[in-house]
Amino acid sequence: MTKETALQLFEEKQVRIIWDAEQEKYYLSIIDVIEILIGTDRPRKYWSDLKAKLKKEGSELSEKIGQLKMLAEDGKQRETDVADTEQIFRLIQSIPSPKAEPFKLWLAQIAAERLDEMQDPEISIDRALEQYKQLGYSESWINQRLKSIEIRNDLTNEWKKRGVKEGNQFATLTDIISKTWSGKTTKEYKLLKQLKKENLRDNMTNTELILNMLAEASAKEISAAIQPRDFEGSKKIAEQGGNVAKVARLELEAKTGKKVVNSSNAKNTTKDVAGDTKIERKSQ
Repeated sequence: MTKETALQLFEEKQVRIIWDAEQEKYYLSIIDVIEILIGTDRPRKYWSDLKAKLKKEGSELSEKIGQLKMLAEDGKQRETDVADTEQIFRLIQSIPSPKAEPFKLWLAQIAAERLDEMQDPEISIDRALEQYKQLGYSESWINQRLKSIEIRNDLTNEWKKRGVKEGNQFATLTDIISKTWSGKTTKEYKLLKQLKKENLRDNMTNTELILNMLAEASAKEISAAIQPRDFEGSKKIAEQGGNVAKVARLELEAKTGKKVVNSSNAKNTTKDVAGDTKIERKSQ
């Protein structure tokens, strides 16, 4: 099954979503949906109780719930209960919430937009741009992030050509690149910046993001030139790509006397310890 994982925003709350291209269906994290509708800090407990209630009532819905791997708060891909849009609509009927109707309208819009994007991929870029603007990010910040997404997509497309599998193998290569250039795995990097579900790239300083882009672009170019035949070969290339950015980072740190990799994140608006402007986010 060809799957594409993404984060969507409902009233600035993140919802983990997987698009199944073969079935042409969205699958949403049930925990995320419940957290939005109820506003509880214990969505898993609420879902556990609701599942038991539905099963007791003889509802078929609880039996049809599946599990897929999604990015968890610890930065790892973990199995979580998911439901397609039709099942989510039915589930919402069992959850008393003033946000039920707005959420259903939002979900219907997301599904419609996906069909538009399949006809014209540029629409997805335009929508990402608009979504970032709604969150208060500046245009220069947005343009950098969109460029980083383009570079990341180029790299993952190259990995697919070399037979690298999505999921664990993608995550392993990403960690190798990150660890090599920054000295930290993705999980360690997010812990440094005190992130949970937030996107790491969205919380990097300009310098961090540029070096990460350099590492990924280098890995892609080296892979295209060498054309590794297996996952082990791609691991070596991931390290080589990360090393290109590591050399640049060490030279910059030697010139400035300041660390590039630091704890600043999108919640901060002052200058970071590397001396460049932090994530430019407008006041809301």
